[in-house]
Amino acid sequence: MDSDAAIAVDRLTVRRGKHEVLRELTVSVPRGQVVGLLGPSGSGKTTLMRAVVGVQKIAAGDVTVLGMPAGSAPLRRRVGYVTQAPSVYDDLTVRENLAYFARVLDAPATDVDRVLSETGLTEQAGQLTGNLSGGQHNRVSLAAALLGAPELLVLDEPTVGLDPVLRYELWALFHRLADAGTSLFVSSHVMDEATRCDRLLLMREGEIIADDTPEGLLHTTGAPDAEAAFLELIRKREAGTSAGPHGRHAAEGGER
Repeated sequence: MDSDAAIAVDRLTVRRGKHEVLRELTVSVPRGQVVGLLGPSGSGKTTLMRAVVGVQKIAAGDVTVLGMPAGSAPLRRRVGYVTQAPSVYDDLTVRENLAYFARVLDAPATDVDRVLSETGLTEQAGQLTGNLSGGQHNRVSLAAALLGAPELLVLDEPTVGLDPVLRYELWALFHRLADAGTSLFVSSHVMDEATRCDRLLLMREGEIIADDTPEGLLHTTGAPDAEAAFLELIRKREAGTSAGPHGRHAAEGGER
C-alpha cells in the first residue's frame, strides 16, 4: 500500500447480514487529484466512502486516511464529507448554517463568504435553506464541507439534481481545489462525469473492476466512452468467469 496516499484501503470487507457489500477491497487514492468512484447504484460506493470517513462498521481490513486510521479524532478538521442526504438545517438561512458549522470547525469567520462564492450561493445567503431547490440545497452541504479548507474532500454524489451549467462549475471548482493541493474522492453513477476526473475507480458489486486514468481506461478497452468501457469490462469478467480457467485465458489473450 502507498503510505503517502490520501486514502489507503487494504483488504477491506464490509458485511450487511450475511451479504458482503465489500469483499477484501484494496485500493489507494493519490493526494492532490480528483479521483472518481463510478458505478451503478448499489455497487458499494457509499459504503466505501462511509468507511473512509470512519462511520462504517467493517468486518476486516484497514482504512488509512492522510496517514491515520479512518475516523481518528484529528481527521475531523482535515476531512470534509458530503453525504447524499442533506446535512444542513432547513430552518436556518444559508449563511446561518455556514456560520454555525464554521464555529463547530473553528474555521475563520471569513470562510463563510469564501465558500458562498465558491459554490455560487452568495445571492441565496439570506434565504431559508428549506426553501431552496434540491440542487441549491446540495450546494449548501458542499459549502459546509469546504469550511476550514480540508485536505481531503469525500463527496458522495455531489452533482445529483444539478443543472449542466452548475455541474460544470462545480467540477471546475474541484479541479481548482486539487491544483491547490486538496485531494478529492468523488462518487457518481453518471458515467459521463468520468472524463472530468484525474483518475477513475470503476466499481461493481463491491469490487473495483478498474483503476486507471480516463484515457488509459478507453485505451485498454478500446471503448469510445466510459459507459461503453464499463460494459466491456463487465462483459470480459463475466465471459472469463463463465468459461472457467481455459475461457479466462482465451478472454485475456488467446489460446496457449
